[in-house]
Amino acid sequence: MPKQNAPRSLDSALTLRRVARQQRIVEWLGSAAAPLTSPELAQRLGVSVRTVERDLARLRESGVPLDAVPGVHGGSRLASVASPRPVRLTAPEIAALIASLAALGPTETDSAASAMNALIEALTTE
Repeated sequence: MPKQNAPRSLDSALTLRRVARQQRIVEWLGSAAAPLTSPELAQRLGVSVRTVERDLARLRESGVPLDAVPGVHGGSRLASVASPRPVRLTAPEIAALIASLAALGPTETDSAASAMNALIEALTTE
């Protein structure tokens, strides 16, 4: 039996690493002054360029507004938004996000910790 559990455990660990990577990619693209190339992102993350390209594709497929900028100074960037609009969530939606952050590790990044605190506060503050 233990051998059957090992692949599932490995799959879960790989999924969590992918989610953490994709979170960092979105954060970096959103805060960068210029587009970031896949090789730049791969170096920062310590993964292959192909892994970054798969992550970018998954993010786009999920609806994340990423722009591909062609040319010598090209790369990827988060579509420009002056300031994000407020998001209204129901208690079950907040619970889903809290569970997702808990699975990832609510302190995996500063923004994950900040988001977790905001979500918990939204549930506990009237």
